Amino acid sequence: MDFKEIIKNNKQHVKNIIRLITKEEENEDLEQEVYVKVWKNADKYKEQGSFSSWVTTIAKNVSKDYLKSAYRKRQDLTTSDENVLVLVRDKKSTPEKRLIQTERQKQIIKAIHELKPKFKEVILLIEIEGLSYEECSKKIKCPIGTIKSRLYNAKKELAEKLEDLM
Repeated sequence: MDFKEIIKNNKQHVKNIIRLITKEEENEDLEQEVYVKVWKNADKYKEQGSFSSWVTTIAKNVSKDYLKSAYRKRQDLTTSDENVLVLVRDKKSTPEKRLIQTERQKQIIKAIHELKPKFKEVILLIEIEGLSYEECSKKIKCPIGTIKSRLYNAKKELAEKLEDLM
């Protein structure tokens, strides 16, 4: 197994999983931990499923462990008044924030579904599933230049449709 190739092929997908689970924009430490676990456990990989789904499972588990650990660390803090206020504020979002976030998500999903099928397909494969241009190109059987063009046009169209959210 060429480790550089593994990282190259899974980098965006691993980032997306970590971002989705932890709600953090960037977390290089977790990414690194995922690849260390892949490297250490490569001999345990059984070719029953795809390699990328095995990496996905590791990324999910590392992210969940991180959340559990972060929660425990917050619990272990001393309970000075200031810390209590921070913990209360950070633990739960308000109902208004959740409602706004849900509405935003609905608008984004609706805008994606309104895209032309060829644009929708590329957006879903690259931005949601985290495929590279090459993987997307192979999957839908068209040149990389076409993938890039469709992605650009899809993002442009989404930006216009979602202008009020920005």
